[in-house]
Amino acid sequence: MQFGVFTVGDVTPDPTTGRTPTEGERLQAMVTIARKAEEVGLDVFATGEHHNPPFVPSSPTTMLGYIAGMTERLILSTATTLITTNDPVKIAEDFAMLQHMAGGRVDLMLGRGNQGPVYPWFGQDIRQGIPLSIENYHLLHRLWREDVVDWQGQFRTPLQGFTSTPRPLDGVPPFVWHGSIRSPEIAEQAAYYGNGFFHNHIFWPKEHTQRMVELYRQRFEHYGHGSADQAIVGLGGQVFMRRNSQDAVAEFRPYFNDAPVYGGGPSLEQFMSETPLTVGSPQQVIDRTLTFRDYVGDYQRQMFLIDHAGLPLKTVLEQLDMLGEEVVPVLRKEFAARKPSHVPEAPTHESLRAQQQNAEGSAE
Repeated sequence: MQFGVFTVGDVTPDPTTGRTPTEGERLQAMVTIARKAEEVGLDVFATGEHHNPPFVPSSPTTMLGYIAGMTERLILSTATTLITTNDPVKIAEDFAMLQHMAGGRVDLMLGRGNQGPVYPWFGQDIRQGIPLSIENYHLLHRLWREDVVDWQGQFRTPLQGFTSTPRPLDGVPPFVWHGSIRSPEIAEQAAYYGNGFFHNHIFWPKEHTQRMVELYRQRFEHYGHGSADQAIVGLGGQVFMRRNSQDAVAEFRPYFNDAPVYGGGPSLEQFMSETPLTVGSPQQVIDRTLTFRDYVGDYQRQMFLIDHAGLPLKTVLEQLDMLGEEVVPVLRKEFAARKPSHVPEAPTHESLRAQQQNAEGSAE
């Protein structure tokens, strides 16, 4: 099982000091977090994509390419690549380029995003969000697998005899996760292609997450990619830890209350009781995370949000130390002990390449 951290890249004032980092400071902090994630033994770092304040990561592949040169093992991913407002041709070329630069340590999560104003900025209509997602990924899927593509669709100009460059590393496209919080059509899309399904798992109660993952698993099996329990599932989640749970709650409360994605809603206590948000000791994070398997089944990737809402970099790095030293080693052991042998691990470039070579050998 893979463990990692993701960032939405918000530039938020620290409610305890009133200080707001500059955009440059926030971007450099995200790089530091990625490097620290590798140092403490995590598997994945993912950045969001946003084009509006208070968020700064507008060009994920630029950041991930920079991080690739500073790391050796870390898988570089996204916590949403906007399949609705990005040109699929540009996605195909950018991520294939990143593959080559990072030696294959690349995958991505596609999503519609949650910022409505972005659509007209990029010449699209938010009312077409689902059709855009479906059509644009169909083209992206072909661009990575066909050397020459002829294409005509609803949302972009036709392509005639087009070859995206560079070609995917070793002829193996980056693995794709389709991310969705509430859209069954996206779970269906992930299942149709045999790709991964990632549920953010932050805002909703477990019953909602369970329904979305069950739909994806059932449809994955329907399309002949394997049994339902072999489907590739990822979950998000946010944690904040201190040795003493009361200290964790007291320290995190002002950040929660002013957070761009939480503030003004239910109380911290209500949010912790009704969603997977876990604020407490490392043991509480371990215990809560292990319960996720009870309602989604064996899954392949667990990502944590730890740098949101103005938390200072020093505090975030302390969270990473606790994840790497105390939480993830236990989770690895426990999840591995419970996983049946027929349930696959998360795909990597190496495993996908071996799978492709086996398929080519069988066809000869």
